[in-house]
This record gives sequence, C-alpha cells and structure tokens, in this order.
Amino acid sequence: MKNATIELAAADLNHQGGIFCPSPKADMKLWNSHPKVYLDVAKTGTARCPYCGTVYQLKAGEVVSHGH
Repeated sequence: MKNATIELAAADLNHQGGIFCPSPKADMKLWNSHPKVYLDVAKTGTARCPYCGTVYQLKAGEVVSHGH
C-alpha cells in the first residue's frame, strides 16, 4: 500500500476526535486491507497508521470543537 496523506475536515472525525483506518476516505477497501485501527487525530491534528503508513491530518484552519 502506498503511503498517502488524507486531509480531513473536523466533521470527518468521530465524536472522540478520531478516525479508523482503513478508511473509505483513503479509498481503501475494508475487506482487503489491514485490521481496523483507531487513530486520534484531534489530539495533535495528525496521526499515522502503524500498518499502512497512511497519514490522516486536519485541513488547514479546521478546528475540533469538542474539547480535544
């Protein structure tokens, strides 16, 4: 799998401030990818999947408003 960077809007994150990889946002099929991993994007604004190396990051100017 190639290492991609996926830009996210704050609205793309779940109520805890994260996203799961593999993700449809990264154009990955769940059935042929790695195990599902939770990534906390809200904490630092970016997170890297330990399996495939995909980086998920908030778009410039996006703000997570639920205390993260």
